Amino acid sequence: MNSSKQVIFLIMAAVGCFSVSVHAQDGTSLPEKATLPDLIDFALENRAVIHQAELDEEIGEREIASALSGWFPQINADASYNRNIKIPTAVIGDQVISMGQKNVGALVLQADQQLLNPGLLQASKAAKYIRQQNALNTEDSKINTIVEVSKGYYDILTSEEQLQIVQENIQRIQKQLNDARARYETGIVDRTDYKRAEISLSNTLAEQKRVVQLLGYKYAYLKELIGLTPEQSLSLSFDYASMESEMLLDTTLALDYQRRVEYQQLQTQRQLQQLNTQYNKWTFLPRLSAFYNYAWDYRDNQFSDLFSRSFPRSVLGLSLNLPIFQGGKRIQEIRKSRLMEDRLDWDIVNLRNQLNTQYELAMATYQANLNDWRTAKRNVELSEEVYNTIKLQYDEGIKTYLDLMTAETDLRTSQINYLNAMYAVLSGKLDVQQALGTIDTNN
Repeated sequence: MNSSKQVIFLIMAAVGCFSVSVHAQDGTSLPEKATLPDLIDFALENRAVIHQAELDEEIGEREIASALSGWFPQINADASYNRNIKIPTAVIGDQVISMGQKNVGALVLQADQQLLNPGLLQASKAAKYIRQQNALNTEDSKINTIVEVSKGYYDILTSEEQLQIVQENIQRIQKQLNDARARYETGIVDRTDYKRAEISLSNTLAEQKRVVQLLGYKYAYLKELIGLTPEQSLSLSFDYASMESEMLLDTTLALDYQRRVEYQQLQTQRQLQQLNTQYNKWTFLPRLSAFYNYAWDYRDNQFSDLFSRSFPRSVLGLSLNLPIFQGGKRIQEIRKSRLMEDRLDWDIVNLRNQLNTQYELAMATYQANLNDWRTAKRNVELSEEVYNTIKLQYDEGIKTYLDLMTAETDLRTSQINYLNAMYAVLSGKLDVQQALGTIDTNN
């Protein structure tokens, strides 16, 4: 048997690996034995939700550019042709005079320039906050990806080590079964011992199968998280010593709401709503624009000669639109927008309370899990010591096989509890970091 110290420090040493390196669809690759930082970097480059968030940012930029394009000159060309079936007439003095010709055509080129427009003013002011909002959405996707990939990685490694423990246990039970059968055949003990060993071996083999099957799902889930297709292979490596050093967390850190992406998103939403209120006030302003056009008129009684001669005209001017009364709509829109600001203020208050509760729960869970892990670590040492003692006593005929089975079950349970406690601590640490808003997406 290994010493208790070796069990503690080597219990996580085995690694479930596949031999083929991993290649993403865009050509980037993972090393054959990927570490957690490798997985996170790969996921941030290849996961679909990250690409979708980045595309949303690009779409937002196009929407901003489209909205602000109204400040640039708007140039249009119009062409028309009319065939006068009855030529209009006018009475001048006592004479009736035809005003026009049978065929009339026109080509008009016009340029408009907005000088004062409430809608464009609002678009210009809002561009900064829309960019900020889209960037925060991407940041939120990256944070969730880091947390989910890390938990998936830790879950696989826990299961891999649990499988290793089960396999070691199978080897011990198989040896005990052989010893019990030999003792029965020599008449030292009755058949009860090796029958119990057979039952224990059967149960442990069933547990091994269950862990293996769940591992297949966990690998598939991790592939989904990092953006791999099911056909691509994945292999992992793990440094147990570094993981133990990463388990500890500074529990004195205070919660700063400004670090949370959700809080920043709501603040940005509040600023956009304030701009919307300002826009509704701007609707009382007039709309002022300048225009210039140049037109070529064509007219002739014969269609074939219609474009033989043009009659150009040109106009330069200003257009002013002053909204005077719209039934009180603008006033109601201002009041509604202010009420929405007040509602967002309460959303912020509610979010602060939720974030505080989330932090308190995460911190309490982490500290409880850390205590459980320390207890489980000590229990592994004690249960191994007890097992070794009872095994010697059983071999000497002092203890029964039932005592040995009980000690072995306690050892296996303590080892698995230790692994589960380690996963809980690492997972809880991620929850605390997410609650504090300290997860760095730039590494």
